Amino acid sequence: MRFQDRTRSSGIPEVNLVPMMDVLMTVLTFFIIIAMTLTGTQLANVRLPQSVTGADQEPAAQTVDPLIVGLDSNGDLVMDNQPISSAQLDQRIRTYFGQNPEGKIILKADRDLSYETVADLLTELRAIGGNRVSLAVE
Repeated sequence: MRFQDRTRSSGIPEVNLVPMMDVLMTVLTFFIIIAMTLTGTQLANVRLPQSVTGADQEPAAQTVDPLIVGLDSNGDLVMDNQPISSAQLDQRIRTYFGQNPEGKIILKADRDLSYETVADLLTELRAIGGNRVSLAVE
């Protein structure tokens, strides 16, 4: 039994066009669907609701400036660019929340501090201010 070498006897190579036609039909279908969605949104007449300003609506709430607490590179508390003790900070925060019930506290810590130091102060601030304490990141 002798094996025939197909490369010598095949002669002219065949080009199979079926995969190329599959790709072309897929691309054509894609563009038809995209064109239909783009023109379909232009034909729809949608009326959006208008805002009505009336006397029965409440006036817009005024935003309250947040209380900014800082930690310098030594781990000391700073408020209004002045050093402050923990007892003074506690008193100022309670006074702030007494005047501004919807107020927020922002903690700005030095980049060189350990995360443990910052986390401890955040825990203390959350004990005083609840969930209205944020950590500022720059």
